[in-house]
Order: sequence, then C-alpha cells, then structure tokens
Amino acid sequence: MESKHEKFVRIAESRTNTVLKKIELLGNLSNRRNYDYDNQEVKEIFKAIDKELLRVKKLFESELNKDKSKFSFSKIKGGK
Repeated sequence: MESKHEKFVRIAESRTNTVLKKIELLGNLSNRRNYDYDNQEVKEIFKAIDKELLRVKKLFESELNKDKSKFSFSKIKGGK
C-alpha cells in the first residue's frame, strides 16, 4: 500500500511538472513574430500568477507551522 508520503511525492512531481510545462508554453507567447501584446497585459499575467503562487505557498506554510502555534506548558523549561 502506498504511504501518504509516497502519494505526496508521486502527485507533487506530476503536478509540478505540469505547472512547469504550462509556464514554458506561456513563455512561447513572448514571440512577437506570432503575437501582439502590451506591457500592461504582461504585468496582469504575472500579477495573477504571483498572487496564486503566494496563496499556495501560504497554505503549505500554515500547515508546517500548525504545531508551533499550539500552547503547552510542557514546552516551557521547568514546567510541570
């Protein structure tokens, strides 16, 4: 049976590679011989990407920091 970590690694690799491929395809739009765009449109694309990337990073950070935010007397030196 696949462990939770093995499942994470399998799915994370697949999804990350999908995202990287899509970013590569997005980069193909930079070719001015095939496409016409202005600076504001490019800014909007990367603003949307940055916003979503930050949101997802925060999801992982909040999960990693969950234990750190819990109070416990046992964490205090000399506590009972």
